[in-house]
Amino acid sequence: MASAFSRFRGDIEDDLEAQVARLTKELAMLRKSAGKRGSVAYGDARGAAADLYGDLRERFIEAIPIVRKQAKAADRAARDNPTVTAAVVGLAVVGLLVTMIARR
Repeated sequence: MASAFSRFRGDIEDDLEAQVARLTKELAMLRKSAGKRGSVAYGDARGAAADLYGDLRERFIEAIPIVRKQAKAADRAARDNPTVTAAVVGLAVVGLLVTMIARR
């Protein structure tokens, strides 16, 4: 009877060792697959970021002349009306101070 038990135990150990070996191979394949997917996702994200950067750059380049034109117009208005400019700047400073005080 002891020999039957030891054969049964040996069979179970062999089965467990085979299962561990299969699981190890499967885990290695999953790691390799995840690595490939990760590198593909990284490449896709990098491409999307490059496209976004290109779009933003184009928009900024298009907006620069408009911003310059508006800045020149504001400069002319400030030079033509110094008292109004001082009043607007004063109100802006008062508004900032009130906001800072209200936050505390």
